[in-house]
Amino acid sequence: MTRRSGRTDLSGLETRIGHQFADIALLEEALTHTSVARTADGRMVNYQRLEFLGDRVLGLMIADILFHRFPESKEGELSRRLSELVRRETCAQVAENWDVGPHIVFGPGVARTASRANRSILADICESVIGAVYVDGGFACARAVVQNGFSDALEGSARTRRDPKTALQEWIQGRGGEPPRYALVERSGPEHAPSFTIEVIGDGVTPVRGTGTSKRAAEQDAAEKALVSLGLRKEEARV
Repeated sequence: MTRRSGRTDLSGLETRIGHQFADIALLEEALTHTSVARTADGRMVNYQRLEFLGDRVLGLMIADILFHRFPESKEGELSRRLSELVRRETCAQVAENWDVGPHIVFGPGVARTASRANRSILADICESVIGAVYVDGGFACARAVVQNGFSDALEGSARTRRDPKTALQEWIQGRGGEPPRYALVERSGPEHAPSFTIEVIGDGVTPVRGTGTSKRAAEQDAAEKALVSLGLRKEEARV
């Protein structure tokens, strides 16, 4: 398909996005705000349809990346990471990194300076651009753009410290074991300030006990101690 454009050169933006469009009109559409009533040739075109598609494409691409990047993570952990990565704040930051602001086209009467810094609009543009890349280049191109554009967020997600119970369960089940069990050993103290002692038992884990002011806190403490005993966390990392 022949490249065409009635606008200023978008090659720099294409470089930052990581995709050269066969049909540059798709990128132009992805950058057109809903305040634009009609294009120069009388058509009703803005980023809404591409945003709709891009939202779904982004979710699929991130899910695909997480599925392969974290082979031992269970559905709950993958879902948590997915939600963090596709939230609008993350999308807005990606669009800001691409520096899409100067290229957004608004209709008359819109305060463009303020609008180009609007995080909601930037999030919309991020999704519409991803949708445009998918239409223009297909799955592989869209995945590459998402992989590169969301690389910082993906690295941050990989560094996110999971809660001890989740981490211990994933470690045990990743080795074919059953989920760990938590048994109440003792409850002491007055009603207004109780103290619980919980013992964790699991395949490949030496039983250890944790304490806390609630059963949940004691279970987390026991799981943290188990992780330390397995060499999966350092003693000073305890919570």
